[in-house]
Amino acid sequence: MAKSKQTWNKKEREKIKQKKKQDKEKRKEARKANPSKSGLDDMLAYVDQDGNITSTPPDESKKEKIKAEEIEIGIPKKEATDEDSKLRTGILNYFNESKGFGFIKDAITHDEIFVHISEFVDEIRENDKVNFETVKGQKGLNAINVRRI
Repeated sequence: MAKSKQTWNKKEREKIKQKKKQDKEKRKEARKANPSKSGLDDMLAYVDQDGNITSTPPDESKKEKIKAEEIEIGIPKKEATDEDSKLRTGILNYFNESKGFGFIKDAITHDEIFVHISEFVDEIRENDKVNFETVKGQKGLNAINVRRI
């Protein structure tokens, strides 16, 4: 007869496996014999109105009702104004004739508004008073229908 090919290491690993299996069975039997109140209720924590963590639930009578529609998240969108369509006045502050663009300084808001030579209705030079309308461009407001006063 041939000898068993089981080595000492294999025997030891098998013993460890059997021991773990027996320990697991013992724990399972112990849980069945002594059912405790462990569960979700033991893990819950509550936050009171002051931000402190407690184990007791908050008082229902002190709760404040909040409507979901009243909660604002982020910045409210800017409402459209008639400001873009009305006629403005200002002074052509800077104009580069070789490149064909310049800036108008608004008389009321003192904003610098971009203007292109193609939007001139009349012949206009630097420091002339002008009337114009504005439209929103890629980088801000652009002046259109620019007329000399």
